[in-house]
Amino acid sequence: MAIVEGAAAGPAPMGMFSPFAREQYSALAAIRWSMFRNSIRSTQGAMELGARGVVMILYSIMGLGLAFGLGGGAFAAASSGKWFIISILFWVVFVLWQIVPVSIASFNQQFDLAGLLRFPVSFGAFYLLHLIFGLVDASTIMGGFCCLGIWVGLAIARPGLIVWTTIALLVFAVFNIFMVRAVFAWIERWLAKRRSREIVMTVFFLAMLGMNFFNPAFRGNPKDKPFNAATRTATVKWIQKADAVQQWLPPGLAARFVRDGVDGRLGDGWEALGILGIFVVGTAGTLGARLRAEYRGESLGEAPARKTAERRRGQWILDGSGPIAAVMEKELRTLFRALPLLYGLGAPLLMVFLLSGLYKRSGSMPGHLPLALLLSLAYALVGFTQMLYNNLGGEGPGIQILFLSPTPIRTVILAKNLFHAILFGIDAVLVCIVASLRYGAPGPEAIAATVAWLLFALPVHLTTGNVFSLTMPYRLNLGRIGRQKGSQANALLSMAVQVGVLAVGASVLLGCSYFGRLWMAVPIFLVLAAGAVFAWLRVLSTVDRLANERRDELIATLVKTE
Repeated sequence: MAIVEGAAAGPAPMGMFSPFAREQYSALAAIRWSMFRNSIRSTQGAMELGARGVVMILYSIMGLGLAFGLGGGAFAAASSGKWFIISILFWVVFVLWQIVPVSIASFNQQFDLAGLLRFPVSFGAFYLLHLIFGLVDASTIMGGFCCLGIWVGLAIARPGLIVWTTIALLVFAVFNIFMVRAVFAWIERWLAKRRSREIVMTVFFLAMLGMNFFNPAFRGNPKDKPFNAATRTATVKWIQKADAVQQWLPPGLAARFVRDGVDGRLGDGWEALGILGIFVVGTAGTLGARLRAEYRGESLGEAPARKTAERRRGQWILDGSGPIAAVMEKELRTLFRALPLLYGLGAPLLMVFLLSGLYKRSGSMPGHLPLALLLSLAYALVGFTQMLYNNLGGEGPGIQILFLSPTPIRTVILAKNLFHAILFGIDAVLVCIVASLRYGAPGPEAIAATVAWLLFALPVHLTTGNVFSLTMPYRLNLGRIGRQKGSQANALLSMAVQVGVLAVGASVLLGCSYFGRLWMAVPIFLVLAAGAVFAWLRVLSTVDRLANERRDELIATLVKTE
């Protein structure tokens, strides 16, 4: 009401902290509080509140664990005078801050502020609100705890540098907050067009395959290449060059500021902080350029131009023979337009490549190769979270057409399940190829056990996914990656199911491997798979009844504007 009265009174100052903007902030806070208070009155709202609390606790525990480790490292480095370790700690925080959003992209739902652009909100207020709502991201929570851990370690070791350390960590944290928001904003922009997505995906897969040519170097045995004086000298020179470069990058600049404060070189320290400030301004401006375009009305949708649509001709890929083929055709076309789904599929593949490289160097691969392959496939399944556990989310207003169509909802869900199963089969083959190139081809027993586990895991995910899709749905914004208005209960419970399925598979594999009978895992998984398929068929037979019972809630959730 205050906004309407202010607008009716005439032009008002539109600054970020103007009285009009402050009234808008108050109105938004009141609206959010009312929405929260009303939402917890329902059973689903109470579940959402509990799920959000559990997720925040989990992220906080992870952040505290990292904080203790980094704090101990900072204390040891400051006490012994080995300040180069501080640079390593800052780089660890930077990598974690930017990698965490990639790793949990499928579980990360946020509040989308695009709906505020219907009202007279200034760009400064829109920018500020975008940052404020970004402070509750998992990356910000964990990164904040990591910075706090380093601050405590340095403060205990060098109490006289508390102010100096506080300034360095605050500026460094601000840089990371701007950086992660800018990266996601521009990724959404670059992948908004189909052609750019095809280019990015092609480069991505070529880069993954190309990196495997370096496997001989990564997998080389130190006994074959003795660490002689020449090798040691070359390594030292490489480290010195890398150190010289990293000192001019944000993590290195923050570490330089702390080190210069210890050495009393205040001028050099403020110079490093000034350069770090330039990085902050640069990332803030980069984010602002993206938000400015959105503020002016740019839409990341893919609706084709009229002439382009008129030129489209030709047969359907699946020939359109029957409702199942039609739904699968629609799912395939939707996939190529859905940023969060493509991002969720691509990010786990990259993480599997990186994590397999770390596992490869553990020295115990032959005995644990089946478990490594199982972990890789389980992580690849994370990318299918939004597909399997919210398979109606991409329908949007089209959910009304599904209820008006003579085709049963059960047939639609069946077609979606078949499409997702085929898609995961392709993804699983790619994961197995990457894993095999990284640490060697698995044996027949390992392959058979892994395939048997997949026959158990996939029906379990499809079964629970169908139930969650009907009871805890949320609308999926096909044009955005990081700002999804999701169901935290759906995300938390789906993560619990994935962890449970992985735990069952790992327990069986480790037990059979311990007794030297890896082949025994195959019949065990096949028995579990038979039970999972039976449960999937039973749930599928009740889909129509459950969908009709929750028809009004489904339509209200998926049709409402963002």
